[in-house]
Amino acid sequence: MIKTTAMLLEDLNDYVNPTAKIRRMVSNNELTPVVRGIYETDRNIPGYYLAPIIYGPSYLSFEFALSYHSLIPETVYIYTSATFEKKKLKKYETPYGTFTYRDVPSKAYPLGIILIQERDYSYQIASAEKAICDQLYILSPLNNRKELENLLFEDLRIDADEFFKMNLPNLLEISGYYQTQNLKLLQSYIRRRMK
Repeated sequence: MIKTTAMLLEDLNDYVNPTAKIRRMVSNNELTPVVRGIYETDRNIPGYYLAPIIYGPSYLSFEFALSYHSLIPETVYIYTSATFEKKKLKKYETPYGTFTYRDVPSKAYPLGIILIQERDYSYQIASAEKAICDQLYILSPLNNRKELENLLFEDLRIDADEFFKMNLPNLLEISGYYQTQNLKLLQSYIRRRMK
């Protein structure tokens, strides 16, 4: 269970020195420090449970979500998340893994997010369609649809069968909120495939 310093101090207010008690709990492995001011009582939970707590508001996306939705063959060990209006990349090294956070456009941020609840935890993750858009948003601009196709199916190794099983009208709609060259190419590519 996630505990903040404030929660722990309230729970331990009967102690003369609650801060010392927190240090002892860490030493005894009853608490694991995640980032400053945040602790976890379970050393074995998956790191993605902690992604929205470490820095937010945020949702899991980019490579992590592409792997989660089986669009790419690789397992991703870095928890990649999207934020908005934070203006810079954030990275946290924790006992639960590496967490990175980067911006997507504010208008695109709330679209295509799935809320998942497991055990006593909840987190948000991009839909497959949203993860594609987020990933294309952070990559260098491409020149044409052929370059886009090579990027998707060769460089990123997105499974073409899985790609075309996605909700293409939804992908088309979400991609319209990014206003970048790569997403405009994606829209053109999808429209041509839907004919």
